[in-house]
Formats: sequence, structure tokens, C-alpha cells
Amino acid sequence: MIRVLLADDHALVRMGFRLMLNAQPDLSVVGEAADGAQAVELSRRLRPDVVLMDLHMPGLDGVRATELITAELPGVRVLALSTFDLDENVVAALRAGADGFLPKDISAEELIEGVRVVHCGESAVAPRLLTRLIGTFVRASRPKAVPAELAGLTSREREILVLIARGRSNPEIAVDLSVSPSTVKNHVTSLFAKIGVRDRAQAVIVAYEAALVHPGE
Repeated sequence: MIRVLLADDHALVRMGFRLMLNAQPDLSVVGEAADGAQAVELSRRLRPDVVLMDLHMPGLDGVRATELITAELPGVRVLALSTFDLDENVVAALRAGADGFLPKDISAEELIEGVRVVHCGESAVAPRLLTRLIGTFVRASRPKAVPAELAGLTSREREILVLIARGRSNPEIAVDLSVSPSTVKNHVTSLFAKIGVRDRAQAVIVAYEAALVHPGE
């Protein structure tokens, strides 16, 4: 059973999400928070598997709440939600450790699948939506000094990081490089460890901020 905490300042929104999720045999809403401070406190007490985190809440907002939860409770996954597709707070939330982003007007099926995907350790942001978000809000127009973590990458790992930032999935990268999917997976695992990220969302941010790729490429 995947245990979910809802964090949204609108009671009707929480009710809708609760009805959607509790209708699934593998999902259970274990708590509800009306602001970021409550989300942090309930995460500490309930240890949910996934927090559905609205980014726009009064008091402690969803970005700061995400940062606190992911720093203190690494086993709790955060799926950020926003009314706006292109919202600078989305990138801030991903930097803070959110494991994905979904717009709040998605279908019930997409929300349910997003929770399951995040619980499995993957990013719930569609690759091309992710690159559009990062390309819009991460400034990488001027080259920066190469971070020490990137300097330690092999040429193949750097190549894979660029492809991830361009929205390629592991199977697509395998085709592009003419290698097996398992080989790509091994490279991705090593790459993530070297640059200190835990998912594709954070890897894309690193690539843009290091100017390995640029918006519009």
C-alpha cells in the first residue's frame, strides 16, 4: 500500500484528490495538511511514502516545505503540484528535492500514475515538459566554470547527461548510443552518484546550470 499525504490549502481540492486516490487498491491517503508547516509536521509524524505538495500555500509555501521534508526524511517522496504549467516555483521545488511535477488540472489517471511512478523512485515529470520548464527558468546563457563533480565524469557519462537534459529516456539513449538499456542504466547510476543527484529532474538542472545544454537546443 502506498501511503499518501495531501498538502493543499483548499479543502475541496484535498477532498477530490482523496476520493481519487482512496478508490485505488494500492493507494491510501493517511493525512491532510492545509499549509506547508502542517505538511512538514505530518510528514515527520506519519512518514508517508509520497506527499502531494501544492506549491502555492499561505505561510510556509510548498517549495520550502519540500526542502525541509526531503532534507530530513529521505524516504519520503514529494510530488509537486501547481496550477500553472510554466511556474518558476516548479524549478525551485525540483531544486529543493521534489521528485516530480504535475499540473493540478491533470486527469485522475495521470495523478494516480504520477504517485505510483514517484513511489518507484522515478521522476513524474514528462521528459519534454521537464526540458521546457528548465529551459524557461534556468539561466544558462553564459558558460560557467565546470563544477568539480562534472570534471570527474567520463566522456560517456557526460554524453548521457546531455541526452537526459534533452529529454531522452533510457531506452532512447540506448538507441542513440547503440548500447544496451542495462548499460545505460549502469552509466546513469554512476553519473547520478558522481554529481550528487537522486533523479532525472535534478540531473537536468545540473546540466543546464553548468551550460552543458542551452534553452531551445
